[in-house]
Amino acid sequence: MSLSAVLSAAGSSPSPSPSPSESSTPAVPSFQDAQESATNAASWVEQNWSTWLAIGLRVVLIMAIAAVLRVMVRRAITKLIDRMNRTVQAVDGTALGGLLVNAERRRQRSQAIGSVLRSVASFVIMGTAALMVLGTFQINLAPLLASAGVAGVAIGFGARNLVTDFLSGVFMILEDQYGVGDSIDAGVASGEVIEVGLRVTKLRGDNGEIWYVRNGEVKRIGNLSQGWATAGVDVTVRSDEDLDKVTATLTEVGGTLAKEEPWNELLWGPVEVLGLDSVLLDSMVVRVSAKTMPGKSLTVERELRWRIKRAFDAAGIRIVGGPTAVEDAAAVDPTAGMAAPSAYASTVSPQSVAASPLTPPSTTK
Repeated sequence: MSLSAVLSAAGSSPSPSPSPSESSTPAVPSFQDAQESATNAASWVEQNWSTWLAIGLRVVLIMAIAAVLRVMVRRAITKLIDRMNRTVQAVDGTALGGLLVNAERRRQRSQAIGSVLRSVASFVIMGTAALMVLGTFQINLAPLLASAGVAGVAIGFGARNLVTDFLSGVFMILEDQYGVGDSIDAGVASGEVIEVGLRVTKLRGDNGEIWYVRNGEVKRIGNLSQGWATAGVDVTVRSDEDLDKVTATLTEVGGTLAKEEPWNELLWGPVEVLGLDSVLLDSMVVRVSAKTMPGKSLTVERELRWRIKRAFDAAGIRIVGGPTAVEDAAAVDPTAGMAAPSAYASTVSPQSVAASPLTPPSTTK
C-alpha cells in the first residue's frame, strides 16, 4: 500500500473529537445514584456491626482487667512495704535495733524499692494489655516480636558489661549491701560511700581521692559501718613477767576506759583480756579485744595502746617489741676480742732483731 492511499484512508474516516464544553462539565450524580450508595453503606454496616461490637467489647474487657490487676498488684506492694516499715519500727530503740542499719535509712530504702516494683508491675501489665489489644485488631505481632528479640540480643551482646553493671546495682540496692556514708572495702578500692548508682558507686578514699567502681566488677563487699566493729590490741611483754599482774593491769585499764567520756559511747562491750596469743623464748603476746561502734575501732585501739603503755610504766611491766636490750645481757670484757701483742712489734726485741735482714758485704776496696 502506498503512502498516498494511507493518507486518503485516514482523511476519509476522521475520528470525532470531544468538544471543550463536553469534557469540562462534571457529571452530576442523580438522586438514584445517591440512594444506591447509601443503601450499600447501610448494608455494609449491617453486615460488620457485630464484628465491631465484639472487637470493642474485647478491647474494653482487656483494659478493664489490666486496670484492676494493676491496682491489685500496686496495693499488694504497698502493703508489703508498710509491713517492712512496721518491722523496722518494732526493733528501733531496742538493743537489737542498735546493731541494725538506721531505721530511717531502711524506711527510705523500702520506699524506693516499692516505687521501683510498682513501676515495673505497671509496665509489664499495661504492656501485655497493649499487645493483646493489637492482636484483637488482627495485627500480626510476629514481625514486631521478632524485631524486638533480635534488637534485644544485639543490645545484650554489645552492652553486656553495661547490663551486668545495672543488674548488680539493682541487687545491691534491693539487698541493702551498703549506702551513702558507709565505709566499705570493695576489693578494687576502699573508702566512704558518697554516691550509689545503678551502674557506678563512688567512694572517697583515705587520702581524699574519689574512686569510681563499676558495680559489675565488685566480687565481694566488706561493709565496715553495719553492726559493730572489733578493736584488738596485741601487748608484747617479757616472758618472765607475772601474768596475773599483767592481766589485772589490762583489766583495770579497760574498766577505766569504759567509764569515761566519750569512750563509754564508742564501746559497745567490755574490754576483754583474751589471754596469751603467742609465747616465745624472750617474750609473750597478750590479746585485748572489745566491741566498738562501727568505724571507731582504730580510735579505740589507739587510746587503748596509750593507756596500756602508761599503766605498764607505772606498774613496772616491761613492754618489748624485738630482741632483748643490750643492758640486760651480762657484762663482757671489751678487750676480749683483741689479739695479744706480738713480739715483732718492738724493733729491739730479739725476735725482731733475728728477723731483720742481713747487711750485704761491701764491694769497695
